[in-house]
Amino acid sequence: MNNQKLDSANASPTKEFFVNMITKDISLEDSILDLIDNSIDAAKHSSGSQPMTLGSQIDLSQYTISIKLSSNSFIIVDNCGGMTLDNAIKHAFSFGRKPGIEPEQYGIGVYGIGMKRAAFKLGRDITVRSTYVEGNRIRQSFKVPIDVEEWLKSKIQSWDFDIVEAEDMEENGVEIQVRNLTSAAKNALANPAFVQNLRRMLARDYSLYLNKGLNLIVNGERISGLHLEFAGSEEFVPMRISYNGLQNGDEIFVEMIGGMAAPPPDSTEPDEKQNSDKRFGWYIACNGRIVLAADKTEVSGWGTTNWPQWHRQYAGFMGIVLFSAYNTAALPLTTTKRSVDLTSDVYKTAQVKMRDLTKEWINYTNERKQALDAAKEKEARAKAIPIQQVENRESIALPKLPAVKPVERPANVQYSVPVKRMKRLAGELGNINLPYREVGLRSFEYTYEDLVGEE
Repeated sequence: MNNQKLDSANASPTKEFFVNMITKDISLEDSILDLIDNSIDAAKHSSGSQPMTLGSQIDLSQYTISIKLSSNSFIIVDNCGGMTLDNAIKHAFSFGRKPGIEPEQYGIGVYGIGMKRAAFKLGRDITVRSTYVEGNRIRQSFKVPIDVEEWLKSKIQSWDFDIVEAEDMEENGVEIQVRNLTSAAKNALANPAFVQNLRRMLARDYSLYLNKGLNLIVNGERISGLHLEFAGSEEFVPMRISYNGLQNGDEIFVEMIGGMAAPPPDSTEPDEKQNSDKRFGWYIACNGRIVLAADKTEVSGWGTTNWPQWHRQYAGFMGIVLFSAYNTAALPLTTTKRSVDLTSDVYKTAQVKMRDLTKEWINYTNERKQALDAAKEKEARAKAIPIQQVENRESIALPKLPAVKPVERPANVQYSVPVKRMKRLAGELGNINLPYREVGLRSFEYTYEDLVGEE
């Protein structure tokens, strides 16, 4: 039998299948963060595409990302330079990054699906508008209106979206409006608890950018980044190291910093203050975006080989690892940017150094239990140091605590004798009314001295 070709089996995915798959495993919050990532990448591009390192002098104070949430719509608008028409035509609206298209230098977006995935997750009536300036310095604008239901039902094989003329925005940037929200988005965006949680997430995950001046506004309220800092003194000195790593031939600059952020708790028992422990643990940032925050799980190493599980005794410790790469795809982050890729070689190398640092802190907290007063006195002298001001040091410095002589464990002796004999022995000891306990102690001391002698 020969292998004569009869026909071709159509293996193309349907639009419905593809849209459902790319939106299935991402949360609404992470969809919104994907859109913010695109705006931040544009802002970084406009300011020179610098890596977001501890020593970076990048100033983002001229850029604003504003988000408006309601039960009827989601709107995000920025003044970060805009998307060019050429960019929109060739790859911004593609599902996945096309071969030969370089990712944004030191960017956060990786796979080229963030904007489409986020918009489809949010709703069914989408308009993307951009105003930008290109070589001739003339402002140009366009918009891409997407009626998702019509696009899904269209029998035309092309997956393209129409690009049409649009009025200029007030500033060069991108605006995305989503209406006809999905039921999940409608319920969430109208929920004050969801909005408040989103604000907390933005303050944490974009701390490095917010502390560089980026203006991020949600429903008119400006978001302030977390002030990541350590407690330092002559005896408490955080570690700060940096080195270059390789991932599939791409160079990655790694910075690691860690130490005491606050004194450990006096007790490891749960109490009303335990919620404050949420800020301790490991933080992982990829090109400035925090993708793992205050982690105390196996993802950052706790509970793995030669590494104990997190215990409240270790509260007060904070470690931060920053990975910076020209090629975003080399970074050890997942597609949702909510965790790290544990198979990444550069992350495995970092984990070894992370473990060594935490061991030093664990040892200190063990010693601290035996010299609590001395430890608390030393800890009280430590002052807050912003992470950017921590000096380079190969290892963490922690105080030597005074050795405390272990308390010898007592032995309890209990036995019964006739009262008449007990009274007679008490009388021989000089007082017939001695308490029985005292009679027992004196008789033990007498016998010990007679048989054992002086120590």
